[in-house]
Amino acid sequence: MYKVQKIILASLIFVSLIAWLFAIKDPDMLIMMEAMMTLNPIAISIFTVSWTIGMAAMMFPAIIPMVVLYNRLIVGNNNNSDYHIDISKRINNKHRQFPLLFSSSINYSIKTILFVVSYLLIWSLTGILLLMSWSILMNNLFMIYRAIDLEIVYGILLIISGLYQFSSLKRKCLGYCESPLAFFTRRWNGSSTIGAIKMGTYHGLYCIGCCWPYFLLMVALGWMNIAWMLLFAGIIFGEKMWSKGIRISRFTGIAFAFIGILTILGIITLYNGSMNMNSMNKS
Repeated sequence: MYKVQKIILASLIFVSLIAWLFAIKDPDMLIMMEAMMTLNPIAISIFTVSWTIGMAAMMFPAIIPMVVLYNRLIVGNNNNSDYHIDISKRINNKHRQFPLLFSSSINYSIKTILFVVSYLLIWSLTGILLLMSWSILMNNLFMIYRAIDLEIVYGILLIISGLYQFSSLKRKCLGYCESPLAFFTRRWNGSSTIGAIKMGTYHGLYCIGCCWPYFLLMVALGWMNIAWMLLFAGIIFGEKMWSKGIRISRFTGIAFAFIGILTILGIITLYNGSMNMNSMNKS
């Protein structure tokens, strides 16, 4: 790992830590409840910013291998292109060497940032989609439901999320997320700026295919507090960093399905721990 890649590693960790500090102080639940109930553009905007910060906190540590490999690939690709400078010319032209190398480093950095920003943008749009979809359900279809009926809905969501952990789509998306080389082999779009945006977008989509159950439950069940964020961040990190991360996925799937069945049977209650929409309407 050369110097620039170490800087990328440190930067992603630093941004993640700062995002965690904001997430700890940010009242995610209150923001989400207001945005969901009123669909106020300002509330939705605040939620989107809060959600994006949360995604940076949770996901950046898990994408470090992907981002570092991307940077290595674009540097290697450009060094073998027409822009490659012969070593002898560099030695004989020291005064022109530094500006050119500095310009190249800036170019690589911009493309790496675009890769990460495109990835994060996909998660931001996903948060808005989840919020709007659940808002429509809660403000229309679920308004006539009793608390016990909502428990059944929550239980079904948990079972669906659990079953998805065993699906072929989950396995495929996780395979690309935990193996950066496999991802770039399939989705390489060159070292251009557009290529950086495309690959960051693709990585975001694969990541959603891998992790959407966790974030659906965070929105639907109101599990937007720091404890659940830490738990799911740990699960996601383990899935992506461990070569046998699918085992973590399946264990989590069994846990989701088990809790879902207990919820449907009325043995445990999730409604009181989630967003109480009726109380919001009364206030």
